[in-house]
Parts: sequence; C-alpha cells; structure tokens
Amino acid sequence: MEKKFKFAIDRGGTFTDVFAITPSDKIITYKLLSKNPVNYDDAPTYAIQKIISEETSSTTTQMIDTDLIEWIRMGTTVATNALLESKGERFCLLITKGFKDLLYIGNQSRPNLFDLSIQMPNVLYECVIEVEERCVPSNENDIKVLKELDLIKLEKDLKQMINEKKIQNIAVLLMHSYFYNDHELKIEMLAKRLGLKSVSLSHKISPMIRAVPRGLTTCIDAYLTPCLKEYLESFRKSFKGDVNVLFMQSDGGLTSYSNFTGCRAILSGPAGGVVGYALTSYDKELKQPIIGFDMGGTSTDVSR
Repeated sequence: MEKKFKFAIDRGGTFTDVFAITPSDKIITYKLLSKNPVNYDDAPTYAIQKIISEETSSTTTQMIDTDLIEWIRMGTTVATNALLESKGERFCLLITKGFKDLLYIGNQSRPNLFDLSIQMPNVLYECVIEVEERCVPSNENDIKVLKELDLIKLEKDLKQMINEKKIQNIAVLLMHSYFYNDHELKIEMLAKRLGLKSVSLSHKISPMIRAVPRGLTTCIDAYLTPCLKEYLESFRKSFKGDVNVLFMQSDGGLTSYSNFTGCRAILSGPAGGVVGYALTSYDKELKQPIIGFDMGGTSTDVSR
C-alpha cells in the first residue's frame, strides 16, 4: 500500500503546532501564528500545503490534493477561546411556556451558602421565546401530552425574532424532551424552513433527565457551534475532495466534521495534551499522580 502524509495539528488561539509524518517516514514539525492574514488565511491548511509542496517538489498554490493525505487529526481552541472571550454567536432560547427564567434561576447552588452578596452569572442567550407545549411522564415508559405544540404561534414568534433582532441561531429546551423529543424535532423542521443558521436541540446535545444542566449545555452549544462551523467550513474548502480528518473532543476522543459541535469542542485542544501525558508519563505500577500544565497565549490549562 502506498504511503501518504499524516498530520497531527493543535490549532491554538495564538500558535498552531503541526506534526507531520511524510511517506518516507520523515518527521516534520512546524509552529505558526494561528492568525497571520498577511501571509495566509488559515494556519493548519497553510502548513499542510507547505509541507506537501516541499516534500513533493510541487509549486502549486491551488487546493490541497487529498489523495496525498492518509489522515489529519486536529485539536482546536476555537470554541474554548470564543467562550472565554465572550465572542460566541447571538442566539435565542426556546423553552416550554412557564419556564422562561429557569436557566437564569438555575439550581440555586452557591459556593458560599451564607454570603449576602450573590453574584449571578450572566446568561448566554439574548432573548427567550416561550413555546406553547407541555408534556409530563405518566409512568415509567410513557409520556402524557398535556398541550400539543402550537407551531402557528411559534412560527409567528420566530419570524418576529428574525425581523426585529436579526438572530439566526436558537437553542431549544423543552420539558422532558430527553424522553419525548417529537416537539423539539418539529421545532427543528420549522427553524430550517425559516432559514435559521443553527439549531441546538437539548435531547440531541445532552439527553439527560435534569432540565437545568441539559439546558445550560444546549445554550453553550448554540453559542459556540456557529463560529466553530464557520471555521470548519473554511478549513474544508482548502482541500480538493474529501479528506480523512477527525477532531479531538473535550473527552479526548475523536469525531468527524458533522458531529463536532460547540459543547463538544470546549476542551478540544487541552484534551490532546492530557491524553498525551497520560499515555507517556504515567506509570500504572507506581501510580504516582501527574500534573499537566499547558500555558497558552490565551488561556492556561491545568489537569491531573
């Protein structure tokens, strides 16, 4: 079997690190500024193209030939930095009527129980639309629909949101959707028909029983996914044909373009370092704890 190029890339907020293995098993490493618009549009694709050109004596500046690439593995802090710097996309929260302030109130947990000065965290969503619908569990294996989804009213509300606030992204949190997701799926269909840019459904993002953590995770996804997808699309456009690329998730696992979303990318870059030193530095017999410290240009990550 013909050998091809292999790339492992860490796209940070300040620097991009590239590790490449050529068809001749030669190892090449690059360190570039992640943003350098004078010289290139995207650091990872620039590095890939430069390495392939130098090793194949090619002078083309067109799209990268994917036939020469076996795989690309990438971790990125695009979502991490967008969250830390409050540079995510504007979005609206759609929630079951009567629960408008649920995520603002949260679960009332406080690190200092008797502190009289309570600092409430800011919510990520810009506005809220209360959805006319209500479902409750009737027993362990069934759901009772107390109120059917009012799509006519919701369509009117969404059109008003689009026209007045110019918002193109929504997060959908309906009560008990982890068990009964029909209403959320119908909202997704409506949103796509209206041309909304991004739709984050709570039952897909975090199918868990508690509404508050499920809703908070969904909001983070709605806030970060649009800017993440924008970067991924610009990355894909640099290649001629489909490329075998997988992205590092927050849990240290790898996933494809379609499954790589905002909430799964928050620790994409740092997770790679944790996986690396866990495999290379930890002794399973001695079981001596190891501290990982990664000081980047935008943020510092510490792990054990």
